[in-house]
Amino acid sequence: MNLPESTWTDVRDADADLAVLPVGSTEQHGPHAPLGLDWMTAEAVAEAGADRYAEEYGGETLVGPTVPVGVAEEHRAFDGTLWVSPDTFRAYVRETMESFAHHGLQRVVVVNGHGGNVDALRETCGRYTRDGDGYAAQFTWFDAVAAEDLGHGGPAETSFLRHLRPDLIREDRTGAAAAGAADAWGEWLNGTNLAHDAAAFTDSGVVGDPRDGDAALGEELLAASASSLSELLDAVAGRAV
Repeated sequence: MNLPESTWTDVRDADADLAVLPVGSTEQHGPHAPLGLDWMTAEAVAEAGADRYAEEYGGETLVGPTVPVGVAEEHRAFDGTLWVSPDTFRAYVRETMESFAHHGLQRVVVVNGHGGNVDALRETCGRYTRDGDGYAAQFTWFDAVAAEDLGHGGPAETSFLRHLRPDLIREDRTGAAAAGAADAWGEWLNGTNLAHDAAAFTDSGVVGDPRDGDAALGEELLAASASSLSELLDAVAGRAV
């Protein structure tokens, strides 16, 4: 069940096992891909995973509204990027999970589409669980499917949007994106990333070549992510709280 599209009586009468909260970011993904890519992919995976969970396990989830702004200050040099502090992000996610718990949904899976959110989500879900409010786990789709050459605005993410929202990919700009792209994320020396901001190592904001991959790859990534999330939802639904 999609929470924003439902009425309060729909939610009251539902028999949901757990809640799903998509989170992402509004940040640059090069000159060719939209700023909302991370939250769009997280939302798509959350909805597809919830549908698959219902089909495969007979369970029901309540999919909450997508959190569109996350921990993304590393992209601040690029116009349009929005961010909040890790403290603000953790508090917002925690209090949203507490809202679910108030309505009897004490198990929550946070579906994430942005690498900068991972540390804050791991801490928040752990703290929420340890404090006894319920059980929470974070699911980052590209970690779950081990997306090869994920990059940033690179082949995997661009392909995902080529499948999901092809109208939002500026294909005529992918060459410029690739020309100013970095080969890898960061500036590493002896296991240490010396670059705090993306602009220190990528001119276009991109890591990887967005000309690689296609809509078929994006479809595969969505299907694999949904399958992985469905399995996780079943596991979380059985956790004691």
